[in-house]
Amino acid sequence: MKATIQHNDKLFSVDLSKPIDIALPLSNTTENPIAWYQEIPEIQPVKMGEWIGKVSEGKSSTNFNNIFFNPHAHGTHTECLGHITNDFYNVNEALKTFFFTAELISITPESVGEDLVITKEQVEMALKNKSIEAIVIRTLPNKEAKKHLNYSNTNPPYLSEEAAIYIRKIGIKHLLIDLPSVDKEHDEGKLLAHKAFWNVKDVVNLNHDARMDCTITELIFMENAIEDGSYLLNIQIASFVNDASPSKPVLYKIEKE
Repeated sequence: MKATIQHNDKLFSVDLSKPIDIALPLSNTTENPIAWYQEIPEIQPVKMGEWIGKVSEGKSSTNFNNIFFNPHAHGTHTECLGHITNDFYNVNEALKTFFFTAELISITPESVGEDLVITKEQVEMALKNKSIEAIVIRTLPNKEAKKHLNYSNTNPPYLSEEAAIYIRKIGIKHLLIDLPSVDKEHDEGKLLAHKAFWNVKDVVNLNHDARMDCTITELIFMENAIEDGSYLLNIQIASFVNDASPSKPVLYKIEKE
């Protein structure tokens, strides 16, 4: 189903029958991606006495599961600046609109000492001065194994502070990346890229110009067949009153502007 959409005074065409889901599903298996030193998620039927909330057990007419997971550690999630602030802010309040113009770019992080880093120069070159609301970063090499990795204690690639500042300064409000964090795994709590993107200068006494309505989405995955370029992005979240929510970002290829 093709649709002509007006967004921020621009008209473009997308095919709504061809969504590109870039979220990783959550399961209670070793196939689930893991970060931040957690175990796999738990999905178990409720048990009350002899009653078990599972149809195949023959004691329930419904499947009735409890789920225990961590949004940051167990799959695709979208977070707001409440992730790093002393005061509580939740992503359900931060994200009020759900469609954005986006650019998908692919970057091979550069070696910096023992780290692999996405630099400002790489981001700037890939964007080519495009005016967009969201950036979607795919890191190379892009192997299927990313969907099932245990990232804990592996020092994954990350975004440099300078790159995050650049992304903020050109007005991008939503940052999506196929890594467990935009920051270095062991960084002594500095969180330089998070702070730079949200413009948080003091996590206790939050500055008035901190970017309350901007989000970071981590642990996405794009198949290699998905081309770099311009897309309409839909960020779907669960209505969690929490700094982060499991999310389902979906891309639609922009066919004509």
